Amino acid sequence: MDENSVAADPIVQLGAWLEEARTAGQPLPEAMTVATASADGEPAARMVLLRGLDHRGVVFFTDRSSAKGRDLSENPKAAVVFHWLVPRHRQVRLMGPVETVSDAESDAYWASRPVGARRSAIASHQSEVIPDRKSLEEQVSELARTFPAEADLQRPVRWGGYRIVPHTVELWEEQPDRLHDRLRYRRRGDGHWLIERLAP
Repeated sequence: MDENSVAADPIVQLGAWLEEARTAGQPLPEAMTVATASADGEPAARMVLLRGLDHRGVVFFTDRSSAKGRDLSENPKAAVVFHWLVPRHRQVRLMGPVETVSDAESDAYWASRPVGARRSAIASHQSEVIPDRKSLEEQVSELARTFPAEADLQRPVRWGGYRIVPHTVELWEEQPDRLHDRLRYRRRGDGHWLIERLAP
């Protein structure tokens, strides 16, 4: 991998590597670690699924009242890591400010989810302490009885998407003897990207 073999735009390059991983059979190639920090700097990281990728950045959806939602409200910045083993051992790191996606975009993704996933999202106030699993299952069952039609399962206000708008993206690809390739994209003031090689 060198500066001339990658796309000028890191989002285009991320999309290409994602598709290569998907085609090669990487399990859950859309899985990514999202790292956040609270207002006082306490870090946290967890796995989520990429649900949108375009020139604006990467999108995931969650309960905005969750621990990560609270972090992003207090400190709207995040870092993301993708990691694949096929077709090559690769990693992509992405960092930048975070914005909430529009209600229309959140509604559209909500409508695409399986009905069971929607019921679970309504019943589960993510990150809150609950008495036991049974109580959660009972809430889901009650939703199924109360709202038997899929169209009645409206998106809760607390549930929606976030977009991480990258200012830095790093590509990593394994090479023999741990002399790995690392290329870093940095967004310049004019909106274009500078590509730099980093020591492994």
